[in-house]
Amino acid sequence: MKQKKAPKKAAAAKGRHRSPNRTDRKARTAASDLLLGAHISIAGGTHEAPARAKAIGATAMQIFTKLAQRWAERSCADDECIDFRRALAETKVRATVAHDSYLINLASPDPTLRRRSIESFVAELARCEALGLQYLVSHPGNYIDERESGIQRNADAISEALERVPGKTVLCMELTSGSGTAIGSSFEELAALIARVSPTVRERMGVCVDTCHAYSAGYDLVNDYDGVWRHFADVVGMERLRVLHLNDSKTPFGSRRDRHELIGEGSLGPAPFRRIMTDERLVDIPKLIETPKLDDATRTDSRMLARLRRYAAGSATRT
Repeated sequence: MKQKKAPKKAAAAKGRHRSPNRTDRKARTAASDLLLGAHISIAGGTHEAPARAKAIGATAMQIFTKLAQRWAERSCADDECIDFRRALAETKVRATVAHDSYLINLASPDPTLRRRSIESFVAELARCEALGLQYLVSHPGNYIDERESGIQRNADAISEALERVPGKTVLCMELTSGSGTAIGSSFEELAALIARVSPTVRERMGVCVDTCHAYSAGYDLVNDYDGVWRHFADVVGMERLRVLHLNDSKTPFGSRRDRHELIGEGSLGPAPFRRIMTDERLVDIPKLIETPKLDDATRTDSRMLARLRRYAAGSATRT
């Protein structure tokens, strides 16, 4: 994928306001104060997730607020919200993220499916607000018929949902791997989608970059790490980057496939993750793994987070 090079001054300016002074950045990058975590199970209820996050030493966590593969909606009762916040207060988690249902397709040309998706999305936003979650990550939909029309349908649906559910939760559109008719596999497409969202709610729009998706979509984080982020800053703006999903890939560069692998053990390898964990521009961005859990989720996630912390500390040791 051909990438435009942003002027150095412009790129630096867009990211400048997000970073503390150099001494603070280095100290925080090397410390356990990193915003680092994983997607956490809510089996038994949302109030069970914080303890699981604590068990892996997470300072950030992502959850589903309902079963992701079912349309059935639910509201968060006051007792659930109280229990969740009480459990969260007993952890070191400071960044909270939800991921919406995989069934939602706000770009669908089918009016019945699109309306069902909008109502599900509205319910998702309402649960995030009730639980006090900071970010909601959403995959841009599948356009099915025509790409430009799909982007507009997606933007219109997002505008409606955000207007119907006012609050503080920031919606982060996730970069996709580029398979099929999925929207959002380029920085340009994410920027176009955000630009079409109503200006009355656009300040609640952000972006989530997934390393596996980016690499599969043709952004070469291995051989052109700085170029990729210059291009992002030029097209989207670093101020829109709110969440990072750290996943290695089971498939090669440009595969257009979304297959996650353990950190440092796939086609990306350790190098781009070392860069991310020591990149001063990304210190304040919550970093979440969605890597395979293997036979023991707690043990595997703990091992992956420990590896990332060693990368942050500048260690070359791989375990």
